[in-house]
Amino acid sequence: ISLLIEKMSSPSKRRDMDVMKLMMSDYAVEPINDGINEFNVEFHGPKESLYEGGVWKVRVELPDAYPYKSPSIGFLNKIYHPNVDELSGSVCLDVINQSWSPMFDLLNVFEVFLPQLLLYPNPSDPLNGDAASLMMKDRKQYEQKVKEYCERYAKKENITSSLTEDSDEDVSDEGISDGRSACSEDDVAGHADP
Repeated sequence: ISLLIEKMSSPSKRRDMDVMKLMMSDYAVEPINDGINEFNVEFHGPKESLYEGGVWKVRVELPDAYPYKSPSIGFLNKIYHPNVDELSGSVCLDVINQSWSPMFDLLNVFEVFLPQLLLYPNPSDPLNGDAASLMMKDRKQYEQKVKEYCERYAKKENITSSLTEDSDEDVSDEGISDGRSACSEDDVAGHADP
């Protein structure tokens, strides 16, 4: 029996289950290199947010120790947001970078954590300093720039053309770091009641 329990709680079984759950949901998931550790997910901006109508391709990399270690998340097409690095797409999000728990799964990332990040940016802990200072200085101009980026970079055709080309001009490998060093410990952008 202990062997059975050990098998059921093994990280690789859990990873398979979480990826399957994500694939069975409404998200378009595209595996990379036929593996289960790296894939892209089509993510739509949350309703009632400045990002509504935008579509992003989000790269997910699962470490070997997943779910005990958090996934690495990065936007592949550009997004204007204080807590997303404009060049690399790395995300500064507390629940992914510091307070990740094995209780969370990949659906939480796309249904709760990323929508909350886009709905409630945290300019006091920026990865994109320009976006953060514009948001604090001139809210109207900031909102205009967010929408401009959505128009230019976050259309369905932006991600479908890059899905087939396998280009790496969008993001470099170090771009999707786990972001741990980029964020401070008291980042509140992603606090959510699970």
